[in-house]
Amino acid sequence: MAKPSNESLTLPDFEVPIVSKVDNQWLEDNINLSQWQTEQNHGLILYFYPKDNTPGCTTQANDFTAHSQAFSALGYTVIGVSRDSIDTHKKFIDQQNIQIPLISDEDEQLCQYFDVIKEKNMYGKKILGLVRSAFVFNQAGHLTHAQRNLRAKGYAERLLTLLPEA
Repeated sequence: MAKPSNESLTLPDFEVPIVSKVDNQWLEDNINLSQWQTEQNHGLILYFYPKDNTPGCTTQANDFTAHSQAFSALGYTVIGVSRDSIDTHKKFIDQQNIQIPLISDEDEQLCQYFDVIKEKNMYGKKILGLVRSAFVFNQAGHLTHAQRNLRAKGYAERLLTLLPEA
């Protein structure tokens, strides 16, 4: 599949597994982000993070949870994405009281679409890893903001200052 440039990036037209916990009930589904955005007529913040229950990723998920009502008031839904399984996401959601949905991208289809898998240097060894990134789409489905290699701590707050209403 050809990767679109940031300027022409749109939400993908394929299904991905998603999980969330609402009122102590697990909600699991497969969603097509392009169709979801059209049906919801809502802006979308899709953020990619390397791994559940790691310090930076926990900080980022907790920050997005803490500011989820502010994002919603501006017309945006926040969804996190990692290569972890749905079961791992459930443990992360429970342990950290995460209040945003998480997509499981075990097959890396979404990561490849957004081109967030890059070579990293880990303790002197080169590995392919997920680069912490965020993509913001307005209610019309147009990309309005993209950032790669972002710092987890404080990113949700910084993003709130940049966003217009969806």
